[in-house]
Amino acid sequence: MNMERRALVTGVSSGIGAAIAERLLQDGWLVEGMSRSAPAIDHPNLRFTPADLMAPDSVAKALAGLPPVDALVHAAGVMRVGRLGELAGDDARAMWRLHVEATTQLVEHVAAHLPDGGGRIVLIGSRTAQGAAGRSQYAATKAAMVGLARSWALELAPRGVTVNVVAPGATDTPMLKDPNRTGLPPKLPPIGRFIKPEEVAALTAFLLSDAAAAITGQQILVCGGASL
Repeated sequence: MNMERRALVTGVSSGIGAAIAERLLQDGWLVEGMSRSAPAIDHPNLRFTPADLMAPDSVAKALAGLPPVDALVHAAGVMRVGRLGELAGDDARAMWRLHVEATTQLVEHVAAHLPDGGGRIVLIGSRTAQGAAGRSQYAATKAAMVGLARSWALELAPRGVTVNVVAPGATDTPMLKDPNRTGLPPKLPPIGRFIKPEEVAALTAFLLSDAAAAITGQQILVCGGASL
């Protein structure tokens, strides 16, 4: 792979975002990392730009200082849970901001400058987008992300730019242990273990590769059989 290929990866401070950054660095990418906290990754090809993805002005300022990229991976995410009768509007707005509005802000910035015939966009969604008890607001925002991706895939296809969603099931990350999930613990997938962040990163890396040029507008699940 050309050493000059550059990817913007959000949520690089931990979990899936960190795993994706590490995998892309291993594959020879230059990585522009974006998150509130600095990642623990120490690599000469990683440049970190702090940004609060919940704040449009913070994201705009961070994006303004970045060079053009060949790929965008929006991996930052947040989950708030609640059953009917206890749903919180603030939770819904926070998830909508991060999964829909920030996604739109990022893609609006990078899309026009992605290289024709090789530009890539991968959004990290969730198997929960299909619906899950106690996770309706989260599911709604991740389902909206799929709608965005499929629409943008159609718009960008003539340029050879692909847009896909990688949708993990319960993944072994700090989000899995978030105290805000108390009362609604994650379900173990049929394979008998949680998904590894590295497995999500491997699929993401493939979708960014030249070999995946004909895959676009898809939501691809990495769920250990949880969707069966």
